[in-house]
Amino acid sequence: MVKFRNPAPTSVVVIGLGRFGSAVASSLVRMGTEVLAIDENPVLVERWADELTHVAQADSTNEQALLQLGVADLDRAVVAIGTDIEASVLTVLALAEAGVADIWAKAITRKHGQILERVGAHHVVYPEFSMGERVAHMLTGGMMDYIEFDDDFSIARTLAPPFTWDRTLAESAPRSRHGVTIVGVKRTGEDFTYARPETSVSRHDHLIVSGPTRKVEKFCNLR
Repeated sequence: MVKFRNPAPTSVVVIGLGRFGSAVASSLVRMGTEVLAIDENPVLVERWADELTHVAQADSTNEQALLQLGVADLDRAVVAIGTDIEASVLTVLALAEAGVADIWAKAITRKHGQILERVGAHHVVYPEFSMGERVAHMLTGGMMDYIEFDDDFSIARTLAPPFTWDRTLAESAPRSRHGVTIVGVKRTGEDFTYARPETSVSRHDHLIVSGPTRKVEKFCNLR
């Protein structure tokens, strides 16, 4: 059994050390989270042994193997297995049966995601789809960054449109005129500022915009 210096919830098991899983695991470690990484491939286990908190070679579809590693004591798990859909589903099932309270799983298709949810995943992510959609929005619109949520709600970063220049947000009124909320303003060389009605916007400012997806898209294309 792996013993963490810091018990959950600041400890996470990441299963699958491909591109997605290793990126998640290494990012968590940089953020100060203790990570137990599991993969069947001895080459990947050796590759990450010195960079992650704990790395183990094991069959993640085997509930007993997971229990021996102590995953039942952790609050969160990330199943980052790629194209092997059967292994992905069986791993989520094993984690659920082991009693892991919060299971995140990568899916490669919508059908795959639906199966993962049915066998015990609490959160399903679609990295390729999400990144493709994000890039498409950035290519075709005025967005510098973009996040879309499931309930038709989005957050984006965009250059301030001309109607906001040298005016306060109360004066330009993006909420009443365009149905979006300006969350914050970032000016080059200055700290991020949370938006208030009296916040002034300049020509080269970046705005953090939130609201219904279509309205955010339309606002970010105002020029």
